[in-house]
Amino acid sequence: MRIVFLGPPGAGKGTQAARLMQRHGIPQLSTGDMLRAAVKAGTPVGLKAKAVMEAGGLVSDAVVVGIVAERIMEPDAARGFILDGFPRTVAQAEALDLALEHRGLRLDAVLELEVDPTALVARIEKRAAETVAAGGTVRPDDKPDVLAKRLETYREQTAPVSAYYAESGRLKAIDGMVPIDAVSQAIDAALGDRAGRDAAVAAQ
Repeated sequence: MRIVFLGPPGAGKGTQAARLMQRHGIPQLSTGDMLRAAVKAGTPVGLKAKAVMEAGGLVSDAVVVGIVAERIMEPDAARGFILDGFPRTVAQAEALDLALEHRGLRLDAVLELEVDPTALVARIEKRAAETVAAGGTVRPDDKPDVLAKRLETYREQTAPVSAYYAESGRLKAIDGMVPIDAVSQAIDAALGDRAGRDAAVAAQ
């Protein structure tokens, strides 16, 4: 089961990805973690990324996709993977498709958690208030001004990726505003019979 999770910050992608990981026995792949691991391992693509970062530059789409392509061929991803936070642009989505095709693979589903921006901000503000009330520290990402900027960045850069996948019929929209369990049920329904078969295999 090879899945891409789309959705704005705070939509609940991490929560749902964790549930899918537990149910299907497949890893959730973070581009940041993959990048650091590739650099540490000294892989050819990792060395390219290291050189760029040490020079103060931004790692190119080609290098990022190369790192993803290396990671998804590791043994723990043999039954599939969950990409959360990648691809962020249409160029990355196109490059991912080509990388998978080159390896005889394809995405099984692209799941987009749809949320109302106003309600999302209210949800995050409530979470921040509860954190403060409990004596905790609010994450920088949960501050209203920071969140607003992140949402704007998402709309400008990542939202077009939805249209790219929709054009090929791979995008499955999920209502992210309903309770967590209801979101999980909608995801299971969107994945269909394949999800059920993979879950059975993972449980063996």
